Amino acid sequence: MATTVQCNIVSADESLFSGAVEMVVATGSLGELGINAGHAPLLSDLKPGPVRVIKEAGEEEIFFLSGGYLEVQPNAISILADTAVRANDIDEAAAAEAVKTAEHAIANQTGEIEYSKAAAMLAEATAQLHTVRALRKKLGG
Repeated sequence: MATTVQCNIVSADESLFSGAVEMVVATGSLGELGINAGHAPLLSDLKPGPVRVIKEAGEEEIFFLSGGYLEVQPNAISILADTAVRANDIDEAAAAEAVKTAEHAIANQTGEIEYSKAAAMLAEATAQLHTVRALRKKLGG
């Protein structure tokens, strides 16, 4: 039996996951992070994208985060997300439409603030679309 660590994933709206895990894989500002039991304490911001949670029996669950923070302590991993959803709950058509809307906003921006907002919307929508497509490919659909 593999060693596990407690993991909690919460957004501003709800608690999405709480349980023992073998590993958590997320993308921080400096790259991909793999966290196992016994990992050194760590605090990192998270980029928009998928977070993979590998549970005790090797079962994997994927979440999409719009960004947030990862905290690793000796006995716990905490992920605090701006917004988060289970990857299975993402609507691919809506994500693709959000990408188009953000690209349109970038093309038609009138100022620096609008551009920054549109660029952030595009990054989040693209990461969400990538997450749902990767999950669909993994599941063979």
